[in-house]
Amino acid sequence: MRTGGILMHITSLPSPYGVGTMGESARHFVDFLQAAGQSLWQILPICPTSYGDSPYQSFSTFAGNPYLIDLDDLTADGLLDRADYAGLDWGGDPLMVDYGKLYQNRYPVLRKACRALLAAPTADYRSFCEKNAFWLEDYALFMAMKEANGGEPWTDWEQAIQNREVVALNRVRRALEGDIAFWRSVQYLFFRQWNALKDYANEHDVRIIGDLPIYVSADSVDVWAHPEQFQLDEHRRPTEVAGCPPDGFSADGQLWGNPLFNWEAMERDGFAWWVRRIAYQFEIYDVLRIDHFRGFDAYYAIPYGETTAQNGRWRQGPGMKLFRAVEASLGKKEIIAEDLGFLTPSVHRLREETGFPGMKVLEFAFDRRDGGGPAYLPHNYPTNCVVYVGTHDNETAVGWLETAHPEDVAHAREYLRLDPREGEHWGMMRAVWASVGRCAVVQMQDVLGLGREGRMNIPSTLGGKNWTWRAPAGFDSPELAARLRRQMALYGRLPEQE
Repeated sequence: MRTGGILMHITSLPSPYGVGTMGESARHFVDFLQAAGQSLWQILPICPTSYGDSPYQSFSTFAGNPYLIDLDDLTADGLLDRADYAGLDWGGDPLMVDYGKLYQNRYPVLRKACRALLAAPTADYRSFCEKNAFWLEDYALFMAMKEANGGEPWTDWEQAIQNREVVALNRVRRALEGDIAFWRSVQYLFFRQWNALKDYANEHDVRIIGDLPIYVSADSVDVWAHPEQFQLDEHRRPTEVAGCPPDGFSADGQLWGNPLFNWEAMERDGFAWWVRRIAYQFEIYDVLRIDHFRGFDAYYAIPYGETTAQNGRWRQGPGMKLFRAVEASLGKKEIIAEDLGFLTPSVHRLREETGFPGMKVLEFAFDRRDGGGPAYLPHNYPTNCVVYVGTHDNETAVGWLETAHPEDVAHAREYLRLDPREGEHWGMMRAVWASVGRCAVVQMQDVLGLGREGRMNIPSTLGGKNWTWRAPAGFDSPELAARLRRQMALYGRLPEQE
């Protein structure tokens, strides 16, 4: 079964209110995907973003991002009036998310919608709260506490709250009852819209690939509520943190700063935290991409307090023990292993033993900075893989052609027989579509032929334009859908050819 898909995060969709949402523009994009012969829509994590606005650094691995809630759909539900939000300042550039404006203006509007909801809570709302209580209650309390503490990380809160002492928690639950109810109800609104969007996609023969970061943020409810699952000292501070060693792209490596898992403790309870986490993801998505798969074989540990990743060391991960526990509990699931970066024979063996498809990035085949080499050339691809021109962490195809070493670009042009008359980015996409890889996914920015201005993220950098790219209105035109559909037909990736 050969399939094609598009990588585009929800925030990148056009809308009048500062950020892409799960409303009409998302449903229109699903229509476009179906018309274009695409079977898959790959998105980035949909959890709430924290400082830096990265979807890979969240306050919760279970919660949904309130920014993605569509305000017009709330109006259609009778929870808002358009006058509540239509005249607000959502930013001056419709092609870029202004997260500062979102933070300032979105939450007062959502609070009004939640007040209307809580004035007459439905049976569906109560059912949602009961079903999700295992994460929702801690999350709502965490966010209310964070707000009450001026946004400070939980490690700076009152000591009794840091330690989750029962008397102290009951005290703040009473004091912050209204705020806790808001954070609980906004999650209901999020998942009501998410479930409707996913149902719409599935009804139109489009399946959603979700993205699961391997690590969670230090300033998250996950670490605060479950400190025993992480490598923390007696003061609940990390002993070592996550990152990547130096490579061709970064002489200092990547210092992510996430706390590392206490794999020995996790193994003792049958990896229950991970089993529940992955089970929950498959309630949300059809297919799951697990980020930084190599960290399950061996992970890079950097002493807490370091300013770069240069002084880290490799430590042994859980390997197949974790994935056997997941399969024993959940059965076979469709998982994509993000197996990029520095790979050892043991990482390859682990991925092969799981049976998960790995990832092949075409740009890596030619770029001397990455050292990907021959394994990323299309003639060497295995069938069981997901093929990309580039991911959200890479240059767009046009951007890569403009910025890579001239000899590398010349090699790519010769190997791929790129033709400026059709657009060299189309030649790069055709290479992944024509490959034997069972699944081929391209960024929407590449379909649109965007250069560096369309790049979604530059790893190891904060601020700037990371995570802000948005598509212009009308980007998903019938003409573009027809051109994509023709390529899917040529290379046997139409759903009806399966």
